[in-house]
Order: sequence, then C-alpha cells, then structure tokens
Amino acid sequence: MEWTLASNTFLSGICLAIAFLLLAGIMKKFSVYSRQLPPGPAGWPVIGNLFDVGAMPHHSFASLSKKYGPVLWLQLGAVNTMVISSAEAAMEMFKNHDLDFANRTTNEAMRVNGFEQGSISQSEYGPYWRMVRRICTTGLFVNSRVKGTTNIRANCMDNMTKWIWDEAQEKGSVEVGRFVSLMSFNAISNVILSKDVVVDPKAQVGSEFVSSVTRLIQWISKPNVADFFPFFQWFDPQRIKKNIKPIIEHTVGFASGFVEERVLDRQTGKINAKKDFLDAMLDFQGTQKDGEPTMLSQGNITKLTLELFLASIDTTSSTIEWAMAELLHNPNTMRNVEAELDQIVGQGNKVEESDIEKLPYLQAVVKETLRLHPPLALLIPRKAREDTKFMGYSIPKDTLVFVNVWAIGRDPVSWDDPLSFMPERFLNSNIDYKGQHFQFMPFGAGRRMCAGQMLGHRMLHLALGYLAHTFKWSLDNGLTPEKMDMSEEFGITLRKADRLKAKVSKKF
Repeated sequence: MEWTLASNTFLSGICLAIAFLLLAGIMKKFSVYSRQLPPGPAGWPVIGNLFDVGAMPHHSFASLSKKYGPVLWLQLGAVNTMVISSAEAAMEMFKNHDLDFANRTTNEAMRVNGFEQGSISQSEYGPYWRMVRRICTTGLFVNSRVKGTTNIRANCMDNMTKWIWDEAQEKGSVEVGRFVSLMSFNAISNVILSKDVVVDPKAQVGSEFVSSVTRLIQWISKPNVADFFPFFQWFDPQRIKKNIKPIIEHTVGFASGFVEERVLDRQTGKINAKKDFLDAMLDFQGTQKDGEPTMLSQGNITKLTLELFLASIDTTSSTIEWAMAELLHNPNTMRNVEAELDQIVGQGNKVEESDIEKLPYLQAVVKETLRLHPPLALLIPRKAREDTKFMGYSIPKDTLVFVNVWAIGRDPVSWDDPLSFMPERFLNSNIDYKGQHFQFMPFGAGRRMCAGQMLGHRMLHLALGYLAHTFKWSLDNGLTPEKMDMSEEFGITLRKADRLKAKVSKKF
C-alpha cells in the first residue's frame, strides 16, 4: 500500500511536470515566435528539434543549414538555439556582435562541485573571466613565455619518439594518439608545474592521472537530457552527475596536490627558480587591477590547473592523429612532407621549432587538417548576453549559439573542392587561424578565442614534424590507404572513430 501510494504520488508529479512543460512550451512558443527569428525546421511540442540533432550534431546542423540558410534557428528542448554555418555570418557575429554573444553556457556535468566557477572556458563574460584571461595571456601564452619553454617541448618530443619506438619493438604497431596525448600532458605540466607528470607510460602514478582526466572528458562529452530541460536537473535522470562526481573529486585531488605542494614550498621559503604558470597564478592572489575584486582562490587555481590539462590531452592528440591518418591516406602528401623535412632539417637531424617557419608544406598540412578536422567542430558554445538584433533577426537573451566551423571549413562558397585533402591550397596563401579569416577558425575568433593558439601552433607543427621525420610509417594488418576508415566520433573533440594504429621503422 505504501509503495503504491508513493508510486502514484511520483507518477502524479511526473504528469504535472509534463503538463507544466507543455504549457510552458506553448507559452514560450507564442512569445518567441512573436519575434522575427531566423528560419529553421518546425519542432515537436516540448522536445522541439532534439530529434533533428542526432549523434553527429555538426553534420545535422550542416544539412539543416543547406535547407534553411547559414543562420539557423532550433528549439532544443527548452533551449533557444542559433547555429552559424557560413563565413559571412561568422564575420558578422565576431566583428559586430562579439560582445553581444560573449557569454557561455555550462552543461550539468561541468557544474558538479562548482567546477565551472573557476574555469576560463566556461565562466561568463565579466570581471573573473577578464582577470583569468589576463593571467593566462601574460603568464602562460605570451610570446616570450612560449619561446622560453622551447627546450621543454623538445624534451617531450624526444620522450614521445622513444616511447613509440619501444612500443613498436614490443607490439609491432602503435596507437598514435595515445603517445601524442602523453607528450601533450608532459608539455603542459612542465609549463604549469615545472615537471613531467608522466615519466614512463607504464608508470602507475602519472598514468593514473592521465586515465582520470580521460574518463572525466568521456563523461563530460555524454549527451544529457538535463541540459535541455532544466526541470530534470533535480532528477539527474541519466545519473551523469552521480557518476561524474567521484571522477571529478579524484581528478581535482590530483591537481590540488600539485597546488598544495607548491603553496607549502612557498611558505617554507623554497622558491621555484623557473617561475612557471602555477607561480604566476599564486602571485596574483591578493592583488587587484582596475578596481576589479580578487577572486582567484586556491580552489580556482586548482580548477584552472586541471582545465589546462583537460584542454591539452585531447585537442593536440586528436589533430595529430587526424594529420597522420590523412598522410597515410594520401601517400603522395606524406612523401612531400618527408622530402621537405629531409631538405630543410636534414636527414638524421632533429626538427626544431626554429625550423617551422621554413617548412611551408608542413604548415599547409597542419592547416588542411584543421580545416577538415577542427578539434572543436562547433567551438565552445556561446550565449546571448541580452536581446540582440543580428542580421535582421531578433535573438532573445540567453540564446545558445553554435558556430559550426566544421561546416564552414567544408563550404564550397569558401573553398574549392572542399572535401578533398589538399594542403597545396594553403601554399602561397595568407589565410591563417588567428581569428581574422572567418572561413577558417579552428581556434575560434573574437574575445573568447582560444588563448592557447600560439602554443598550439608550435605543438602541432613540432609533433607532426618529429613523427614524420623520425619514423617511416605504414598501415597495420595489410590495410591499404583506400580502405582506411576516416569516420568521426563526436565528443568534446572531433576524434577519429577508428583509432589510428600504424607500424613504424627508424629512418636514420
């Protein structure tokens, strides 16, 4: 009897909630559609256009934009959504409405334990974001700091090639993305913490941290119905927050250990002579600028430290994995890269960062990879700060805004033969990814453009140069270039669905 009463009460509550959602949806529909909104497909009651999205949102949005136009309107559950899918619309947004769409929206998974509150990528536009952005640009990504860490990256590349060779001798083939991830992890840990986190791929301590970060990325990437229906945030129907909570606590525990160790060192008078980014963040505590309050607590420093690891482990590795896959898929392009490296760097010599500007074909390969396979296919979503007029449309406050850089990079209006991998299109071209060419924005544009673009530029070219110049690569298990699976897997980053495994042999 008690169970029946409880279950009836629960079902009644669900029915009332559904009725409320239907009524709210109808009222919102009349309110929203009284405005002049961008065109888009008609949606279902309550759920809107969620069924139009599918497992590959960047593909679905691109298809819908072909029918409805480059500024697309969707109703994703309770969330007003606009999708930008052309260079022209992107230019209008970033040049004339950058501040209007400078806010962020945060998914439920990122709100666990207040993780989003210390984030630079997820925090809303305001004093905290400006403060953290300033610290990052002056203490981590400024040109002098990036140049000063050249030797660190070279050491990380040497370790990566050693690990790859050891694995190849033991197993015959290697999973490329895994070793690039470990290298990226160490490169960023040296810049932040002045030490390697991963000393050996088989060592438990460093690998445990990497594994924890990887699991965190996987859970953050999962679609969550509570992101589209605020009512369900209380219920956590997919148990995403419940499952991610111990992972976040475990991962934050690692990062807080690094921060607490440094704080203790500073309290006992032990000074880090290298003055890394963690020092820069700790130095900023207790200071003010332009009358802005200081909000960089030790907890926020821990979250920022972890966020930098989250950003480094996936974006670099996915791009290099795609680049190597495209080179193996296009053997003539691989031969062109190898020939340029042999000529400029010299057989048996190591690729150095000073070589990058002398390697136009390698640069073109990186650009072409980023055009076809941007790490963040939809960038990090933005949100309208106020009601905004955009290209003749009325966009309500808090509208979620996706910029489909995957579709823009494949738009025949901007690119000849857009689906083909042709690095030659970038030779003798001034198109770059610094946020001024709106047909090519793998790092975004405007105020919230990726702060690490300069460091990413060096990492991508150096890693690809090392891999292509150190080893001779061939496909595993008798696979031919024509039969390679080049399909995608959508998540936080746009990964290759079938992880790239290849055989390697020493060149020199």
